[in-house]
Amino acid sequence: MEGVSSLDEPLKKLLGGATAKVMAEHLDLHTVGDLLHHYPRRYEERGKLTALTDLPLDEHVTVVAQVADARILTFNNGRGKRLEVTLTDGSGRLQLVFFGHGVHKPHKELLPGRQAMFAGKVSVFNRKMQLAHPTYQLLDASDADEASEAVDAFAGRLLPIYPACKQLDSWRIAKAVDAVLPSARDAVDPLPASLREGRGFTPLPEALLKVHRPQTRADIEDAKARLKWDEALVLQVALARRRYADTQLPAAARRRVADGLLDAFDAKLPFTLTEGQEKVSKEIFDDLATEHPMHRLLQGEVGSGKTMVALRAMLAVVDAGGQAAMLAPTEVLAQQHHRSITEMMGELAEGGMLGGSDRGTKVVLLTGSMGAAARRQALLDLVTGEAGIVIGTHALIEDKVRFHDLGLVVVDEQHRFGVEQRDALRSKGKQPPHLLVMTATPIPRTVAMTVFGDLETSVLDQLPAGRSPIASHVVPAKDKPHFLARAWERVAEEVENGHQAYVVCPRIGDDAEEAEGRGGKKAKAKKAAPEEDGEKRPPLAVLEIADQLRGGALSGLSVEVLHGRMHPDEKDDVMRRFAAGDVDVLVATTVIEVGVNVPNATAMVIMDADRFGVSQLHQLRGRVGRGSAPGLCLLVSEAHEASPARARLSAVAATLDGFELSRIDLEQRREGDVLGQAQSGVRSSLRMLTVIDDEEVIAAAREEAVAIVAADPELERLPELRTVLAALLDKEREEYLDKG
Repeated sequence: MEGVSSLDEPLKKLLGGATAKVMAEHLDLHTVGDLLHHYPRRYEERGKLTALTDLPLDEHVTVVAQVADARILTFNNGRGKRLEVTLTDGSGRLQLVFFGHGVHKPHKELLPGRQAMFAGKVSVFNRKMQLAHPTYQLLDASDADEASEAVDAFAGRLLPIYPACKQLDSWRIAKAVDAVLPSARDAVDPLPASLREGRGFTPLPEALLKVHRPQTRADIEDAKARLKWDEALVLQVALARRRYADTQLPAAARRRVADGLLDAFDAKLPFTLTEGQEKVSKEIFDDLATEHPMHRLLQGEVGSGKTMVALRAMLAVVDAGGQAAMLAPTEVLAQQHHRSITEMMGELAEGGMLGGSDRGTKVVLLTGSMGAAARRQALLDLVTGEAGIVIGTHALIEDKVRFHDLGLVVVDEQHRFGVEQRDALRSKGKQPPHLLVMTATPIPRTVAMTVFGDLETSVLDQLPAGRSPIASHVVPAKDKPHFLARAWERVAEEVENGHQAYVVCPRIGDDAEEAEGRGGKKAKAKKAAPEEDGEKRPPLAVLEIADQLRGGALSGLSVEVLHGRMHPDEKDDVMRRFAAGDVDVLVATTVIEVGVNVPNATAMVIMDADRFGVSQLHQLRGRVGRGSAPGLCLLVSEAHEASPARARLSAVAATLDGFELSRIDLEQRREGDVLGQAQSGVRSSLRMLTVIDDEEVIAAAREEAVAIVAADPELERLPELRTVLAALLDKEREEYLDKG
């Protein structure tokens, strides 16, 4: 990985083809350097047993435990055999099961009292935690050859436990690491010497040795401190260089003009802007007035008035002679933004039309499903400059779309928006347009510094007056079925009082069984053999739940469905009727997560709530309580009371503070999921750094990085850092940074 050195050697040279293939396919490790940076997840002490009581369900684990008991049982009238082994750590117990021909070897080896490392996937069967068909390595082998091999592999008191997979156990990874460890002395040290000495860091080769084969706990701390700094600094230098490069790009300054559209718009606002909106608007207007492109992230809770801030920025650009484009992730959302912006602007949105204001401009909508004539007209209005504002989906980025003078791009919900799209849009301006990215997902400061590190950040944290509180409760459907019955009664009561409700399900439920809004993974409903895995039932589906409600708990109410595979016209029709109050209950997938605004909707029931992430639940909940009546959100779950899933739901029910929740989310799911597969570059580069715990390291590294890049933008005086950066910014990771 670092420079042309032994760290670039492909693994198959040292480990043989079969092992190298598994490492490449399942762990994304290809070179010696990759494996050296595949750090242990934790360390077990020889002779000390792993606590078995708090193992995570459905995860691949490695534990050190003692055999308490082993017995062979027969089933199928004696034709089938299974071996059940009970492990103990002195407090908890864990069951192992082996079937068929696989029972004889473990039966001979796993005798009561023996200690071993076991690896497998944790499941629950008959209310007991179990590992089915685990692999194991004896730690106190009686057979002399085996014993010496086990002792050699784990000579130290501390056993490294590596992130492993079903095809490759932790101890086999440890053996592979032993084979490549001598190459660690060739590692190129990216830290400038002054920084390394000033902070008293261990040299890199030594840090790699200590992290893989520590003699003491202090070795581990030493190595971690050093390796975290490398990751933080390299990433922050990459981001600082992007920010520096952006400041070198030319852009047309769009200075605020008096007595234009913006002043006319402000004058007719029926309310005053919040302090936060004023402050953020000023930051944006200052950026727009400079000769290089603004790159700003605007984060604010659902309903904090981001759209208002973005619209005022767009009007300022139109006043200054430019055009503004707003990109929404879905058609439903683009139509909705268009509707709410034209309503807010009134006659100012009818420039050139009868009854329009002479200071007005045209606001056009451009989506993929528009009719040809409407589309032709919209394209014409854009190229002539007649339309100052355009709102659309990624259809805006197609080659055919030409602008008269694109000055500002506003992107709504950035994490649904890829790098190619952003670049394509950039090329539409005579010079790069200014960019404002909006997100309603609260992002902790450290994640903002890491994931969106090439953007300046503005935060709207006050809610405008008039938003109502939302009460949230967990409904344990399995333990207390009468709670679920009561939930439907509450929905009926809300409708009786003249309000409306949402019911959200994780799946659509037709034949092309596709889980929606979750990266589109096919959710195959498979019947599990009882012995196998106690597989969870498939998630509840919109179409099934809607039918059940119509025929049961909510019969007599008008219940409609909304999901991503409906025709856009059909979707829009349902949304319009729901907004108009003609539909009592809308059963939907997460398509309603962003931007659907129906102030009369006061209740939301989320089915299988444990199948959604914390931030997603918070987003969904933000759809109710948008009017003067208080909101109610019921999180229905069959998760066990003591499970992490239930703990997550209780956290969501306990607070409405999105930043607090995003912190909890991050702590529970760690970085991988939060940054999303699409931004997978961060996965490959952040192996030691945890975005949530290492706030100080990231903040300090960012300061160092800014200073380094300001003094030496091309890193000419720091060739080692440049080498490591080049390796980090291979194609995939470059894309991750571009996502910012």
